[in-house]
Amino acid sequence: MSTILEGLYYAESHEYVKVEGEYGYVGITDYAQHELGNVVYVDMPDVDDEVTAGEDFGAVESVKAASDLISPVSGTVVEVNEALNDNPELVNSDPYANWIIKVQLSDPSEVENLMDADAYKAAIGE
Repeated sequence: MSTILEGLYYAESHEYVKVEGEYGYVGITDYAQHELGNVVYVDMPDVDDEVTAGEDFGAVESVKAASDLISPVSGTVVEVNEALNDNPELVNSDPYANWIIKVQLSDPSEVENLMDADAYKAAIGE
């Protein structure tokens, strides 16, 4: 059974966003990292890149699959999780502590289009 945290917003494509003020921390869910298996590489955008809700911004590669990362929100990348360059497997050990990008949100109301924890649990059948 996957860990699903309350207070986060979830996309159907299995990314989450944790909103703190005008910023959102985007990563993949525990369910997604279980499905992927051992993560070996995380392709991230550059700082100052724009991301758009519903469009890809990078990819996660595991020993068995590669998966595009779809941004749940729009905005400007203000930070990438540099630790994942050398240790992509951190996504497997704790996907919520090891977010992928930090975004300055251009439209904070976009999170209203995402699922809360209960809706995400239902979506993945848990």
